[in-house]
Formats: sequence, C-alpha cells, structure tokens
Amino acid sequence: MGDKAHAHPGAAGGAPAADRPSAVRNVVLVGPSGSGKTTLVEALALTAGAVNRAGRVEDGATVSDYDEIEQRRRRSVQLSLVPVAWDGCKVNLLDTPGYADFVGELRAGLRAADAALFVVSAAQDAQSVAATTRAAWEECALVGMPRAIVVTHLDTARTSFDDMTRICAENFGGDDPDAVLPLYLPVLGPEGADGHAPLTGLTGLLSRRILDHSSGERTELPPAPEQEEPLRAARDRLIEGIIAESEDESLMDRYLGGEDIDVATLIADLERAVARGSFHPVLTAAPAAEGARQGIGTVELLELITRGFPTPLERTPPVVTTASGKPRPAPACDPDGPLVAEVVKTSSDPYVGRVSLVRVFSGTLRPDDSVHLCGHGLDATGHAPRPCHEAEIRVGALTSPFGRRQNALDRCVAGDLACVARLGEAETGDTLSPVGDPVLIEPWSTPDPLLPLAVRAHGKADEDKLSQGLARLVAEDPTLRLEQNPDTGQVVLWCLGEAHREVALERLRSRYGVQVDAEPHRVPLRETFAGRAAGRGRHVKQSGGHGQFAICEIEVEPLPPGSGIEFVDKVVGGAVPRQFIPSVEKGVRAQAAKGLSAGHPLVDVRVTLLDGKAHSVDSSDAAFQTAGALALREAAAASRIQLLEPVCEVSVLVPDDYVGPVMSDLSGRRGRVVGTEQGAGGRTLVRAEVPEIEVGRYAVDLRSLSHGTGRFDRAYARHEAMPPQIADRVRPEPANGSPGA
Repeated sequence: MGDKAHAHPGAAGGAPAADRPSAVRNVVLVGPSGSGKTTLVEALALTAGAVNRAGRVEDGATVSDYDEIEQRRRRSVQLSLVPVAWDGCKVNLLDTPGYADFVGELRAGLRAADAALFVVSAAQDAQSVAATTRAAWEECALVGMPRAIVVTHLDTARTSFDDMTRICAENFGGDDPDAVLPLYLPVLGPEGADGHAPLTGLTGLLSRRILDHSSGERTELPPAPEQEEPLRAARDRLIEGIIAESEDESLMDRYLGGEDIDVATLIADLERAVARGSFHPVLTAAPAAEGARQGIGTVELLELITRGFPTPLERTPPVVTTASGKPRPAPACDPDGPLVAEVVKTSSDPYVGRVSLVRVFSGTLRPDDSVHLCGHGLDATGHAPRPCHEAEIRVGALTSPFGRRQNALDRCVAGDLACVARLGEAETGDTLSPVGDPVLIEPWSTPDPLLPLAVRAHGKADEDKLSQGLARLVAEDPTLRLEQNPDTGQVVLWCLGEAHREVALERLRSRYGVQVDAEPHRVPLRETFAGRAAGRGRHVKQSGGHGQFAICEIEVEPLPPGSGIEFVDKVVGGAVPRQFIPSVEKGVRAQAAKGLSAGHPLVDVRVTLLDGKAHSVDSSDAAFQTAGALALREAAAASRIQLLEPVCEVSVLVPDDYVGPVMSDLSGRRGRVVGTEQGAGGRTLVRAEVPEIEVGRYAVDLRSLSHGTGRFDRAYARHEAMPPQIADRVRPEPANGSPGA
C-alpha cells in the first residue's frame, strides 16, 4: 500500500508452511460468475513466484480449476486453495465459485478465511454485482470480516472504473458510501477502433505516482499535467475517508486546518481501518501480458493482503461446545494451545481417497497425531444438526494443496490451512480436538436445497454402488440433501439449482462410477372419500379341501384433515366373530395404504364395520383380511374419491422492484398470498401458500424472475383437495375398470 514492489517470491509450486499465526493471511475471493476470480488468483500466484507461467481458464490450465468437471465446464464449481508467499507471509488464497448454485463452497471459504476480496467485473451491470455478491457482503459485515474490492476487465470496451466504483459504493457502502473508495486509479492506453482501451498502469492516490506497465516492466513515473486535477480530487476524498476512520481525533482538525498529513500516518490509519472492517478500499487488477513477470495491480493487492488484512490472531474465534451442547471457552489462536480444528471441505481423490481441508483455530496439527473426531454434520439450514458422531482417529499425511499437487507438511499451526488424507469418515463441518477433551465447533449455516432430483440406478451393477455414492456426495457437500421418500419410494437428491444438479450427477458417474437415470419427481398425494359410502366384501371360495369364507359390510365417511384412518366396530350378535374383527381392520388398512383411485394412501376417513357372516370351518384371518379390502374397494366404487395434494408455506424475500412480478407468478401457481413484510435493505418478504406440485422448479424460476436477487424457503403446511381438472390429469385410468385393481 506504500506503492513499493517487493521482490519476495515464493517457491514455484506453493508456499512453505507457516511457523506462526502472525505470518498467515487467509483470504477468500468472492464475486459473480465471470468476474475473474480464478484469473486473479493465477495472476497473484505468478507475481508471488508460485508459478512460472499463468494459466488461462479458457484452456483449463489454471491452478484453481484442476478438477476435470471444472476443466470441461470452464467454470469453478468447488472451493480451491492456492497458497503463495509474499513479504514473509504465507497467503492462503481461497478461490470460490461465483455461480449461485455453489454457494455452499462460498460459505466454506468464508469460514476458512479471515478477510475477503470481492471481485467485480467492470463489464457486468449493477444487477450482476448486486445479486449473490451483496448477500455475501452482508454475511461478512455481520461477523466484521475485513473486505476489499477488486475491479477487473477494465480493458473491455465501454467500461468505466468510476461507474463501477459508484455501483460498489451504492451496494456495499451502506449508510456510509465514503467507506468504499479507490486507492489507485487506472491508467488506460489509447482507445482502439473497437472501443478497447488497454489498461497500462495505476496511479497511486497517496504516493501521487504512476505505476506504469506499458513496457512490460513495472516502473514509477510522475503524473502528466492533465492528470493532476482528477488525481487531486480523488486523493482528497480518500484522505478524508481515511481520517474519518482514524483513531486520532485531532487528525481531521489538522487536515481541515491545512496541514499536509504525513503519508506514513495515512497508510498506518488506512491499514488499521481495513483490518477493523470499517473501510473497504477499491483496487483494480489485470493479468500479466505475454512474457511479463507480474500483472497490473497484483503487487498492490499482495501488499494490501499482507499489510492491511488481519492475521488469524485478530479473528473472533468460533463458538465451541461439548458434544452434548455445554458451552466451552473460546479457543485461543495459539500453536501451543489445545487442538481445535474444523473440516471446511471434503473431497474425494481417485488415488488417495477422501481428502479433508482443515482450518486449525488452536494448537498444532501434526501427522500421526491421535485426535478426537466429533461431528454433527450439517443439515440444510445449519439449525437442526444430524445426530452427533464421534471417533478417535489417527491423522494421516498433512499436505498443502497447489492444484493437483500436494506438498508435504510436517505441521499445521493455529491459523493455517492444510489437507489431511484418509481422515476416517470425517465430513464437512466436523471438529478435530484432543483425545480425552473433545469439543464441537458450532456449525455454519447453509441454504436449504429446494430443487428435487429423483434418481434410480441405471442397471443392476449400479444398484449396489448407488447408496454409497450418494452418501459420499452428501458428506462432501452439505448443500445436498438425500431423501428416501416413504410415500413415493423415490430416492431424491435435493439440490440448489440446475447446475448443482448436473455437477452432482457428473460426480456420481466420474468419481464413483455410478450410472444413474433421473426421473420425474413425484409429489406425495393422498386420497380421501368425498362423501359417505357403503361397501360389501364377499370372499367365498371352495375348490376342494379347506375353503375360504368371509363376508363383511362396512360404511365409510370422511373425517376432518389430519384425522388419519379410524376403524369402528359396530357388529352385533356375533355376525363377525371377535377374533376376526382385527383381521377386517388389517385388510382395510392394508388396502388404504395401497390407495383406491390413483394408488395414493387413503387418509381422513372413518370405516365402520356393521355386519358380516362367517363359517365355522372355512373362515380364517386371511379370508377376513381379503374381505375387508374388497369392501373398501366396493365403497370407493360407489363414491367419489378425492385427491389431496400437499400445500407449502412459501416465504419469498426479494428486492422491492420484484414484489409485483413475484406475487403475480405465485398466483399463477395456484398460490394464495397471505401477507407481506418490509425487510431490511429495500427488500420485501412475501408469504404465500402454494401447492407443492407447483413449486418443484421454483428455485430455478425465482432466480430467473428476480435476476438472481431473490431467495425463498418453504415448509409443509397440510394436504388439501386438488382441483378436479388437475386431479384428472394426474389420476391414471384404473386397470380393468375397477378402482384399486
């Protein structure tokens, strides 16, 4: 930040292990898809000397996107760690996917990091910046995480650094837009015929020097006369913003009195404000030109990271408890303290097996250590964890990842990140702590996956591998939820969106060798009687030997929703012997479970046994079960069977501009809007009741409708009658013309 280059590259292929927390910087890169996060990581790695040549996303040759799925899609789909060395520090760069479907990877990156670089493209509009990026910004603000903004793609035609800085201040500045100000101004070369003006350097506002890259080398030059006035105006505003955040209350009076504040004082105050998370500098960066040793703005970014971003010592420690939930003291970031570490990401390697990315919050993790593994897993919301699982395990090899390569480590100190191979059955969110004194770190929240994917094994060979493959997927990605639906019999994988779903299927095939077929997701419907009906079940057979004889007469009447099935015995005179009355009930309930009209379970009826006949020799339990089922089917044939569909309580949070379209769309889905509430940040919460069959793809449709700015939750409310015209479309024709056949 003092506009000086540091000739301190790391060893090509990754940074060495840190020996103390103060020498670690954990930085997560956040931004929309296509903003250039992966390219920026590659440029920073080149500048730090971690790579000899920067790879391109288009070629599938970057350090971050090493997974074969990412290389095929030319897009990041998972969190990756790229460690580099700069100015005596180990900088862990955490590259996250920008697409909304992979927000779980973003949340893991935020958990592992102590500061964030928000990467925005000057070629994108305000809506693209404001969608998922704004939500992540607000998450960081809640925990006080320091943030800086990097503007990319300024060399694209018809882009403006000033416009993008204004958009960032409006979206991220909150009540104080002067907390989002540039540290450097871009210097653009001559504009070509296509409107393209190359980025040739930066102007340092505090140093008043131009950092020129037009020759391929980074050189310092004085500003040209025509640059003096815009430089002075931007510099004055930056200084005022820095002084407003200064802890020295006399500094503003001195500045307003005309005193020229020392640059070293301003830089020191700037670094403190950035580390506190109260000031958010805006920088720009571009990848290195062909043959150049560093990109434009990358040195300045690395200086900001190492000098302005906090060390792990300054991070608020996570909340820890015992496995039973009793509070424990917060862990101190001390390499000599008791071990407290968390698995922030789980992946599978075809050769190594399960690999866990671990953030150490306290103590030091070493190979061959015996540790206590304790995990609640992570459910969809982070609020209702799965049953706790515990085990004592031995730590395998420790490595520092660098793309496909894993560099061996002899230890991982508090504040640092490392990968551990074969860490038992560790899942994302699990805690590592000392044997004999286990603790559990409070889980982080993840969005509820609301897009269903029903799958079945493609062939016999895949059936045995399917359950294991799905279990591994869910253990790796807490934003996936696996459901074995007891009503429909389907195996359902709940995802965040279509891209998330496609990647999950691709991973099943390529990583676990499981071929699956997707099938339409079926909503669990119910059936009930629309009115009273009577039925007579007659099961009489005589074909030599022991015969079968059972006759029963029943009456069926509907009950209020939620009543289930009620069986009443009103037989008089022993027409049906006492020992066979439970048999009739068993037959009725068995037929009710199978359904009568469309194969869906029968609910909310009272079945009354009125009369019947028995034979002293040929009557049996099986005969009366059959008669009970036949009687219920005859009653159904004489009455109208009504289909019941599940109704969800849906809560949609959208910017105020989209409230009208969202309410109109919900009405088109047979929804009933029950109310709206004004939320923070110009957003409105719309509450509605919508049939579940109408919201199967709502996760995708809402994203399109609100340009990625809306989110929703849903919860089961009740079953209610389906409109006849829709019921006719989902009701199959009964076989042989008889209901329930």
